[in-house]
Amino acid sequence: MIGPGARVAHVGIAVTDIREALGFYQDILGIEPEPETNADGAAIVSLRLGDVELEFMRPTTHDGPVAKFLEKRGPGIHHISLRVPDLEAALSECQRFGYRLIDKKPRPGAGGRLVAFVHPKATGGVLLELTEGS
Repeated sequence: MIGPGARVAHVGIAVTDIREALGFYQDILGIEPEPETNADGAAIVSLRLGDVELEFMRPTTHDGPVAKFLEKRGPGIHHISLRVPDLEAALSECQRFGYRLIDKKPRPGAGGRLVAFVHPKATGGVLLELTEGS
């Protein structure tokens, strides 16, 4: 068990236009975005809300995961990222219990942080990203 140290890190939101998507958050809530980064064929801009971020993702390639998501489902919540104390241990536990993983080993994600995805079929239809950190 990965234990009580797990918490929400961010919510990934697939969009076709990041600047347009940021409007409400900047105009009404006054939140300024972090600098743009890139990962997995997507441009990513984050907004910090306390300890949690909203991560707006726009595809930069036509065959990446975000592009495929937008084509199939349209704009909206793509994934929820959970920060766990020990990513390797969390993946081992997932495998031990037979949960389906997209990534069996951690890989670099946005900002260079190591991540691994758990398949939505294992989590009630929600794509979960696990990332390590305190």
